[in-house]
Amino acid sequence: MNTSGFTPPHNLSNLRQLLAEIDSKQAPIRLGGQSRRVLNAMLNTPEQVALASITELAERHGVNASTLTRLAHRLGLSGFNGLQQLFRLELTGSPLHFYSEQASQLAREPGLADAGLPAKVGQQECSNITTMIDTLDPDDFSRAAELMARAVQVRIYGVRQFYALSYFLGYALGMIRPNVATLEAGRQGIADALSPLQTGDVLIVASCFPYTASVIRTAEIAQQHGIEVIALTDTADSPLHHIASCSFCVPNRSLFYSNAMAGFFVMGEALLSEVAARLGDTAIEALRRREELISELSPLT
Repeated sequence: MNTSGFTPPHNLSNLRQLLAEIDSKQAPIRLGGQSRRVLNAMLNTPEQVALASITELAERHGVNASTLTRLAHRLGLSGFNGLQQLFRLELTGSPLHFYSEQASQLAREPGLADAGLPAKVGQQECSNITTMIDTLDPDDFSRAAELMARAVQVRIYGVRQFYALSYFLGYALGMIRPNVATLEAGRQGIADALSPLQTGDVLIVASCFPYTASVIRTAEIAQQHGIEVIALTDTADSPLHHIASCSFCVPNRSLFYSNAMAGFFVMGEALLSEVAARLGDTAIEALRRREELISELSPLT
């Protein structure tokens, strides 16, 4: 079959239209009966698809996980993550659905006694971190650390739960090099906060589904002005992944009612440690000066 000129769907409206064209045999692609049944069922329950793992969805629809991957490829998408991203973007405008659905997993999870929940959450976080490490691009990691070490100025931006991560990165990076700050939109406009940055400076951003529009827009503006963007996000289909010079995908599946954060902090610690190693004596001297100041001020604390 000739599929030249076929444009993959980029939202659920496109996907629904494509399915209608497939049913009427007007589309440039075809789907088997099982794939068509599963796709129709997924479109009828978009919130479930946006939040479930590939294993959970496969079990729910009575197919193998590989069937969902093949379906995504048949639709011209990068894989299951690309397909799920269409459903996630549908819900971005209503983020409360995400958090309440995450919390409802606790009620649906069988056999979770008080002692069982910490173990389950810990296992999921360990799995997230292992997957993150296994898929890490060493060239991206090296380039990001070099940018963080050598840029004249570094700014860091994250909101909601990612504010804690941005504050941590700003504090720790500021311990070993100058001209580091966390952007705080509440104190000044983002435009004012970005204005001191020049071409070659660095902006570190962090966000995952449901993505924060202000973080995405800030990254876009920075990239357009020649500022190097480093992103900590969730998948290769994240809008931040396509904007950033260096992007790190951190899986965050968990029974936690929001996004799991352990992997993001581990990635942050790894980057900071690499930056310190690259700065060498400069970082050591900065830390020694800090220790001396703390010692002098300790009676006041």
